[in-house]
Amino acid sequence: MKQLLTAIFLLGIMASASAQTAKQWNIDKSHASVQFSIDHFFSSVPGKFKKFEGEINFDPNDLKGSKAVFTIDVRSVDTDEPERDGHLQSEDFFNAEKWPEMKFVSTRFEKKSDKEYIVHGKLTLRDVTKEVALPLTIKGRMDNPWKEGYEILGIKIDTSINRTDFGLGTGSWAATAVVSDEVEIEISMELDAKK
Repeated sequence: MKQLLTAIFLLGIMASASAQTAKQWNIDKSHASVQFSIDHFFSSVPGKFKKFEGEINFDPNDLKGSKAVFTIDVRSVDTDEPERDGHLQSEDFFNAEKWPEMKFVSTRFEKKSDKEYIVHGKLTLRDVTKEVALPLTIKGRMDNPWKEGYEILGIKIDTSINRTDFGLGTGSWAATAVVSDEVEIEISMELDAKK
């Protein structure tokens, strides 16, 4: 009986250990950006979001324990044109007063190569949630020369979404070629963590 209880106890410890998440990384916001571009007639209009938060756990050797939750404050949209920014926050597009955030929650990490991964998850924008797959590139990893006992990880995500899939743009905005359906997105970040 004692041996059985010991075995159950050890199995419980092993199960608990395997359920732990991978290394937690902090976003260095002074070296991070969330940018986008969208075509307006024949020109590409760039923009960015100034406010975002993320919880990132990542280990190339523990993809099952890796996870990411990322939120963007759509009220922080900035295209260098206040009138356009106000329109983007209106009911025509983000409806920021009712839905102030877009959110991504990962479901699994997939390895393509030593530097390339696919982060599968759910993206919620306005009141619509859809499955997406984000291509993640590791730009580099090294000891932090300014913080002893820490390391730096550089990552980049280049992807696109169809804005109409999430109800962004109504009436003539969705029905004409004034604004393209596809929105190009670029996320670049330096992360740091204890070694």
